Amino acid sequence: MGDSPMNKVNPVRVIAVTGGKGGIGKTNVSVNLSMALSKLGNRVVLLDADLGLANVDVLLGLEADRTLEDVLNGECSLMDIMVDGPGGVKIVPAASGVRSMVELGDAEHAGLIQAFSDIDDQLDILVIDTAAGISSSVTSFVQAAQEVLVVVCDEPTSITDAYALIKVLNRDYDIFKFNIIANMVHSPEEARQMFRKLSVVADKFLNVALRFVGEVPYDDMLRKSVKKREPVFSAYPRSKAASAFRDLATEINSWPLPQEPRGHMEFFIERLIQSRAGAEA
Repeated sequence: MGDSPMNKVNPVRVIAVTGGKGGIGKTNVSVNLSMALSKLGNRVVLLDADLGLANVDVLLGLEADRTLEDVLNGECSLMDIMVDGPGGVKIVPAASGVRSMVELGDAEHAGLIQAFSDIDDQLDILVIDTAAGISSSVTSFVQAAQEVLVVVCDEPTSITDAYALIKVLNRDYDIFKFNIIANMVHSPEEARQMFRKLSVVADKFLNVALRFVGEVPYDDMLRKSVKKREPVFSAYPRSKAASAFRDLATEINSWPLPQEPRGHMEFFIERLIQSRAGAEA
């Protein structure tokens, strides 16, 4: 079946926000970046892809009656579980404390990504807030994205974990382009230094292209906004952090649109089916 004219005109930009470890502010980046992209006139959907330990709705103080678990169980559609988030962003909540959601197989991940293909005429940008670590859930969702944003902060474990994630995605999944965001930095120079640390090791041992796309400064307003369960972008719009998210969104908005109507989603599902068929042969 051919794509509708709307799909041809309106390809979906799929952005995975990842980082290799917890505690680096990845979900904050996902939420505030989504709001900033929405402010620029995009129809943005934010997927909480930390399937077993959901936290986007908690961070925003939202109550979700249904989650992705209900979609996978066939009890409702993706449209049924979407929650109106701040700034016009639609939130797709994940389950919390559900072990079976953490242990999804390839077919279940493909089913979730297919569900997003079904609503691609209703969004311009899909932001995926991945789980921490390098689980099959993380790699599945990153493969479904055209743009991978790797969040790093100035901790030795953050740099080494980000490198490990990039290495796995490059070696096992043929992903070679990564966008790096330095989070919670005290100066632009500190951000550049973090990028150089990562870039020197990656250039030496991997065949990848790393691009520095900006930094988010350390900001007390961000901590205050978390306590208020409101994004800093709306709670403190004049803060340094909110300004950084505006700059980051403007940068991302200027990137060329994907050529494929649905980004890598259908290609990803096709590849999964082929790999499963190969394994069963």
